[in-house]
Amino acid sequence: MTPEPDSPTGPDDLAPAPPPGCPAHGTGPGGLHRLHEARDLRVLYEQLREQYGPVAPVLLHDDVPMWVVLGHAENLHMVSSPSQFTKDSRIWTPLRDGTVKPDHPLMPHIAWQPICAHAEGEELRRLRGAVQGALEFVDFRALRRHIGRATQRLVNQFCETGRADLVARFTEHLPMAVMCQVLGMPEEYNDRIVQAARDMLKGTGTAIASNEYIMDCLLRLTVRRRARPEDDLTSHLIDQPAGLTDEEVGQHLRVVLIGTYEASANLLANTVRRVLTEPGFRAQLNGGQMTVPEAVEQSLWDEPPFSTIFGYFAKQDTELGGRRIRRGDGLLLGIAPGNADPRVRPGPTADMQGNRSHLAFGGGPHECPGQDVGRAIADVGVDMLLTRLPDVRLDCEETELRWTESIASRHLLELPVRFTPRPQQDERSKPSHTPHPVEPSRPEWEIGTATKGRRPEGSPEPSAMGSAVPEPAAAVEPGVAAKPGVAPAAEDPHTAPAAGAARPRGAWQRLLRWWRGY
Repeated sequence: MTPEPDSPTGPDDLAPAPPPGCPAHGTGPGGLHRLHEARDLRVLYEQLREQYGPVAPVLLHDDVPMWVVLGHAENLHMVSSPSQFTKDSRIWTPLRDGTVKPDHPLMPHIAWQPICAHAEGEELRRLRGAVQGALEFVDFRALRRHIGRATQRLVNQFCETGRADLVARFTEHLPMAVMCQVLGMPEEYNDRIVQAARDMLKGTGTAIASNEYIMDCLLRLTVRRRARPEDDLTSHLIDQPAGLTDEEVGQHLRVVLIGTYEASANLLANTVRRVLTEPGFRAQLNGGQMTVPEAVEQSLWDEPPFSTIFGYFAKQDTELGGRRIRRGDGLLLGIAPGNADPRVRPGPTADMQGNRSHLAFGGGPHECPGQDVGRAIADVGVDMLLTRLPDVRLDCEETELRWTESIASRHLLELPVRFTPRPQQDERSKPSHTPHPVEPSRPEWEIGTATKGRRPEGSPEPSAMGSAVPEPAAAVEPGVAAKPGVAPAAEDPHTAPAAGAARPRGAWQRLLRWWRGY
């Protein structure tokens, strides 16, 4: 930023810089706060709001100047005004004049790339249109089924132990397992790709190698689907009228994969943590006053997966929140402080049920295109976890929980829990808190309708009261006894087939499970 002397954010309006040797923490030239040195960004954002209003000047690493947008309305105006603000960092003044070096810690977030997240105009419409077009083919009934089965598999790995770290065993794995399925590369899901994604997001010394590993997976997938398309996101992205090259397809698959993964992992962890640490929150869920999707939306208000987004850049001299913004100035989309704006929220803990105007997924032309996928992962994952482990509780003091925090996000490091050990369940079945052991694999004949007069080997003899063949147990919902000619007691009387109906119960049960998303 290069404010003029008469600018509202000029030197005369800022606190004086601390004298040499002063132990003041987190301030730099002109008394501006260094965001990356803040001990508690939430507290700092409120201090900045009180001092400067909805738009405040701050410093990034190497004392690079930046604006952070704190107001809800100001954030929405910025993201919705492409004629004034762009995501193309090539016009950023500190980058053009050499203040920002190529090795700046935030360059991976800020450096321009030929992807929809940084494009504008016709190129934005071409690239983003391709991503949105491909996402329109996502079958959300099938997606929820994938999420459910992945949840069952993950919970099966620790449900018998009575203890687990839900971050390491669940919240960091479920989004990646689901996204690998959505993209069309379920065989790539393993611990390595999860760790590579986390390494990229942390920006460690091996982040470049981790990025290369993930891009190699995505480019190999692109080549396979170019030659042999299937019904997955990659094939539909290749098939879009935009005619993306293999490199463009791979880069946009990475945008979808990493963006959805990080947002979903943080959202899952934050929502589960609130259930475990806030009795009122859990009571509302258990009592029916709040549904799981409503709990997820509340978390998006209180603890958005990304606290800020890098970055927007002024295309011309303009004004925002009473501050003079110069052409080439950089601005941070302040999601967390915008959600806490007292002009739209009476208090930082106010109940926002039914209100989806939070900034968690941005807005305007660059609003997150995969937000519904992220919501589905959180909704189904939290619901099924609590169904499988209804007495799950925190296995440490709440004050012992640790996070890794950056300007962009706040990530829970571990979430140790205890619960009553429970047996594994069939991943294809509806989850239950009552013990149902995993059933052995069924022979092919059990998938169809039993033929009259045909008795599989080992099945009981026909009843002396009639010639009906008892239905295989695998075709009945777990925990419901099968009786010839009688609908299970747990079945809805409005949907149960009449006694003696031609349609066998096994087919009806399978239809109901499909309709419910299992």
